[in-house]
Amino acid sequence: MTSPVRLIGIDIDGTLLPSFGGQVSERTCQALLEAELAGIAIVIATGRRQAYAAPLILPLGLKLETVLITSNGTVTRTLGTETLTGRRIDHFYLPVETARGLCAPLRQFGGMTVFTFDREGPGELVLESIDRLSMRISPWVNANRSWIQEFNPLEGCFDEGCAPVQGMLCGPVEEMRAAEEWLAASAFGEKIELHRTEYPVKDLSILDILPQGCSKGAALKKVAAMLGISREETMAIGDNFNDLEMLNFAGRPVVMANSAPGLVQIARERGWEITTSNDEDGVAQVIESVLATANVQYGERFSH
Repeated sequence: MTSPVRLIGIDIDGTLLPSFGGQVSERTCQALLEAELAGIAIVIATGRRQAYAAPLILPLGLKLETVLITSNGTVTRTLGTETLTGRRIDHFYLPVETARGLCAPLRQFGGMTVFTFDREGPGELVLESIDRLSMRISPWVNANRSWIQEFNPLEGCFDEGCAPVQGMLCGPVEEMRAAEEWLAASAFGEKIELHRTEYPVKDLSILDILPQGCSKGAALKKVAAMLGISREETMAIGDNFNDLEMLNFAGRPVVMANSAPGLVQIARERGWEITTSNDEDGVAQVIESVLATANVQYGERFSH
């Protein structure tokens, strides 16, 4: 008999959220609450930072101690409330000299570099040109404008010695693949972790530059250990390449049908579960199956 699921790590964009609209469906919300009521720990793992993720999760009604892994694994906090940031559990920083050194070479990829700092308010996001970035990802810029500060040149944002938790580069898919290859082969390659998210339909890719050793998977492993939950009792649900380490860690990895084609191929090759798309409540369907199995197993134990 397989181990019961006691922890579910879930991505947000393309997984919890539908393709259009910024609200989790009623069915998915209900499934999450029922899982929590059944004693399953829900962990949200996202490339978004806390301030950009929490407003989507708070309306679901999950416990305020629900864990959020943000910035692709560099910051882990509890959910908190609308007025108070959650309790910090873990965080990691890119060394200032590494982040500053990245600024000049990354300009060859269109000048779309953003650094994220673990602080609240303007300056949480730093970039060289809002107008230039708006040409590529205007919805993101508009949603985050109140947290953005411009520094030109970008190196100036490090003059006070503050270290970022994450760098981000965005652009066309092929260009970001080239950027990843260049960075991995460069002198920076041994100092950073690279996680790519692709949206082929939009010809958009986001390349996240993280402190060494950071990923959603590494963070989820730590949370599971903190809760006394084994790998075999952990499920992970995701839709893109930045979820890969999390899926590799989980004893029960689940990939969305709407995932990046390359990730779906990996899932098929490895025999991972593939659920329906984010627009068909794929997350809810998986959780409902977990709860149904748990009820059957409980009934069997009770009857014997």
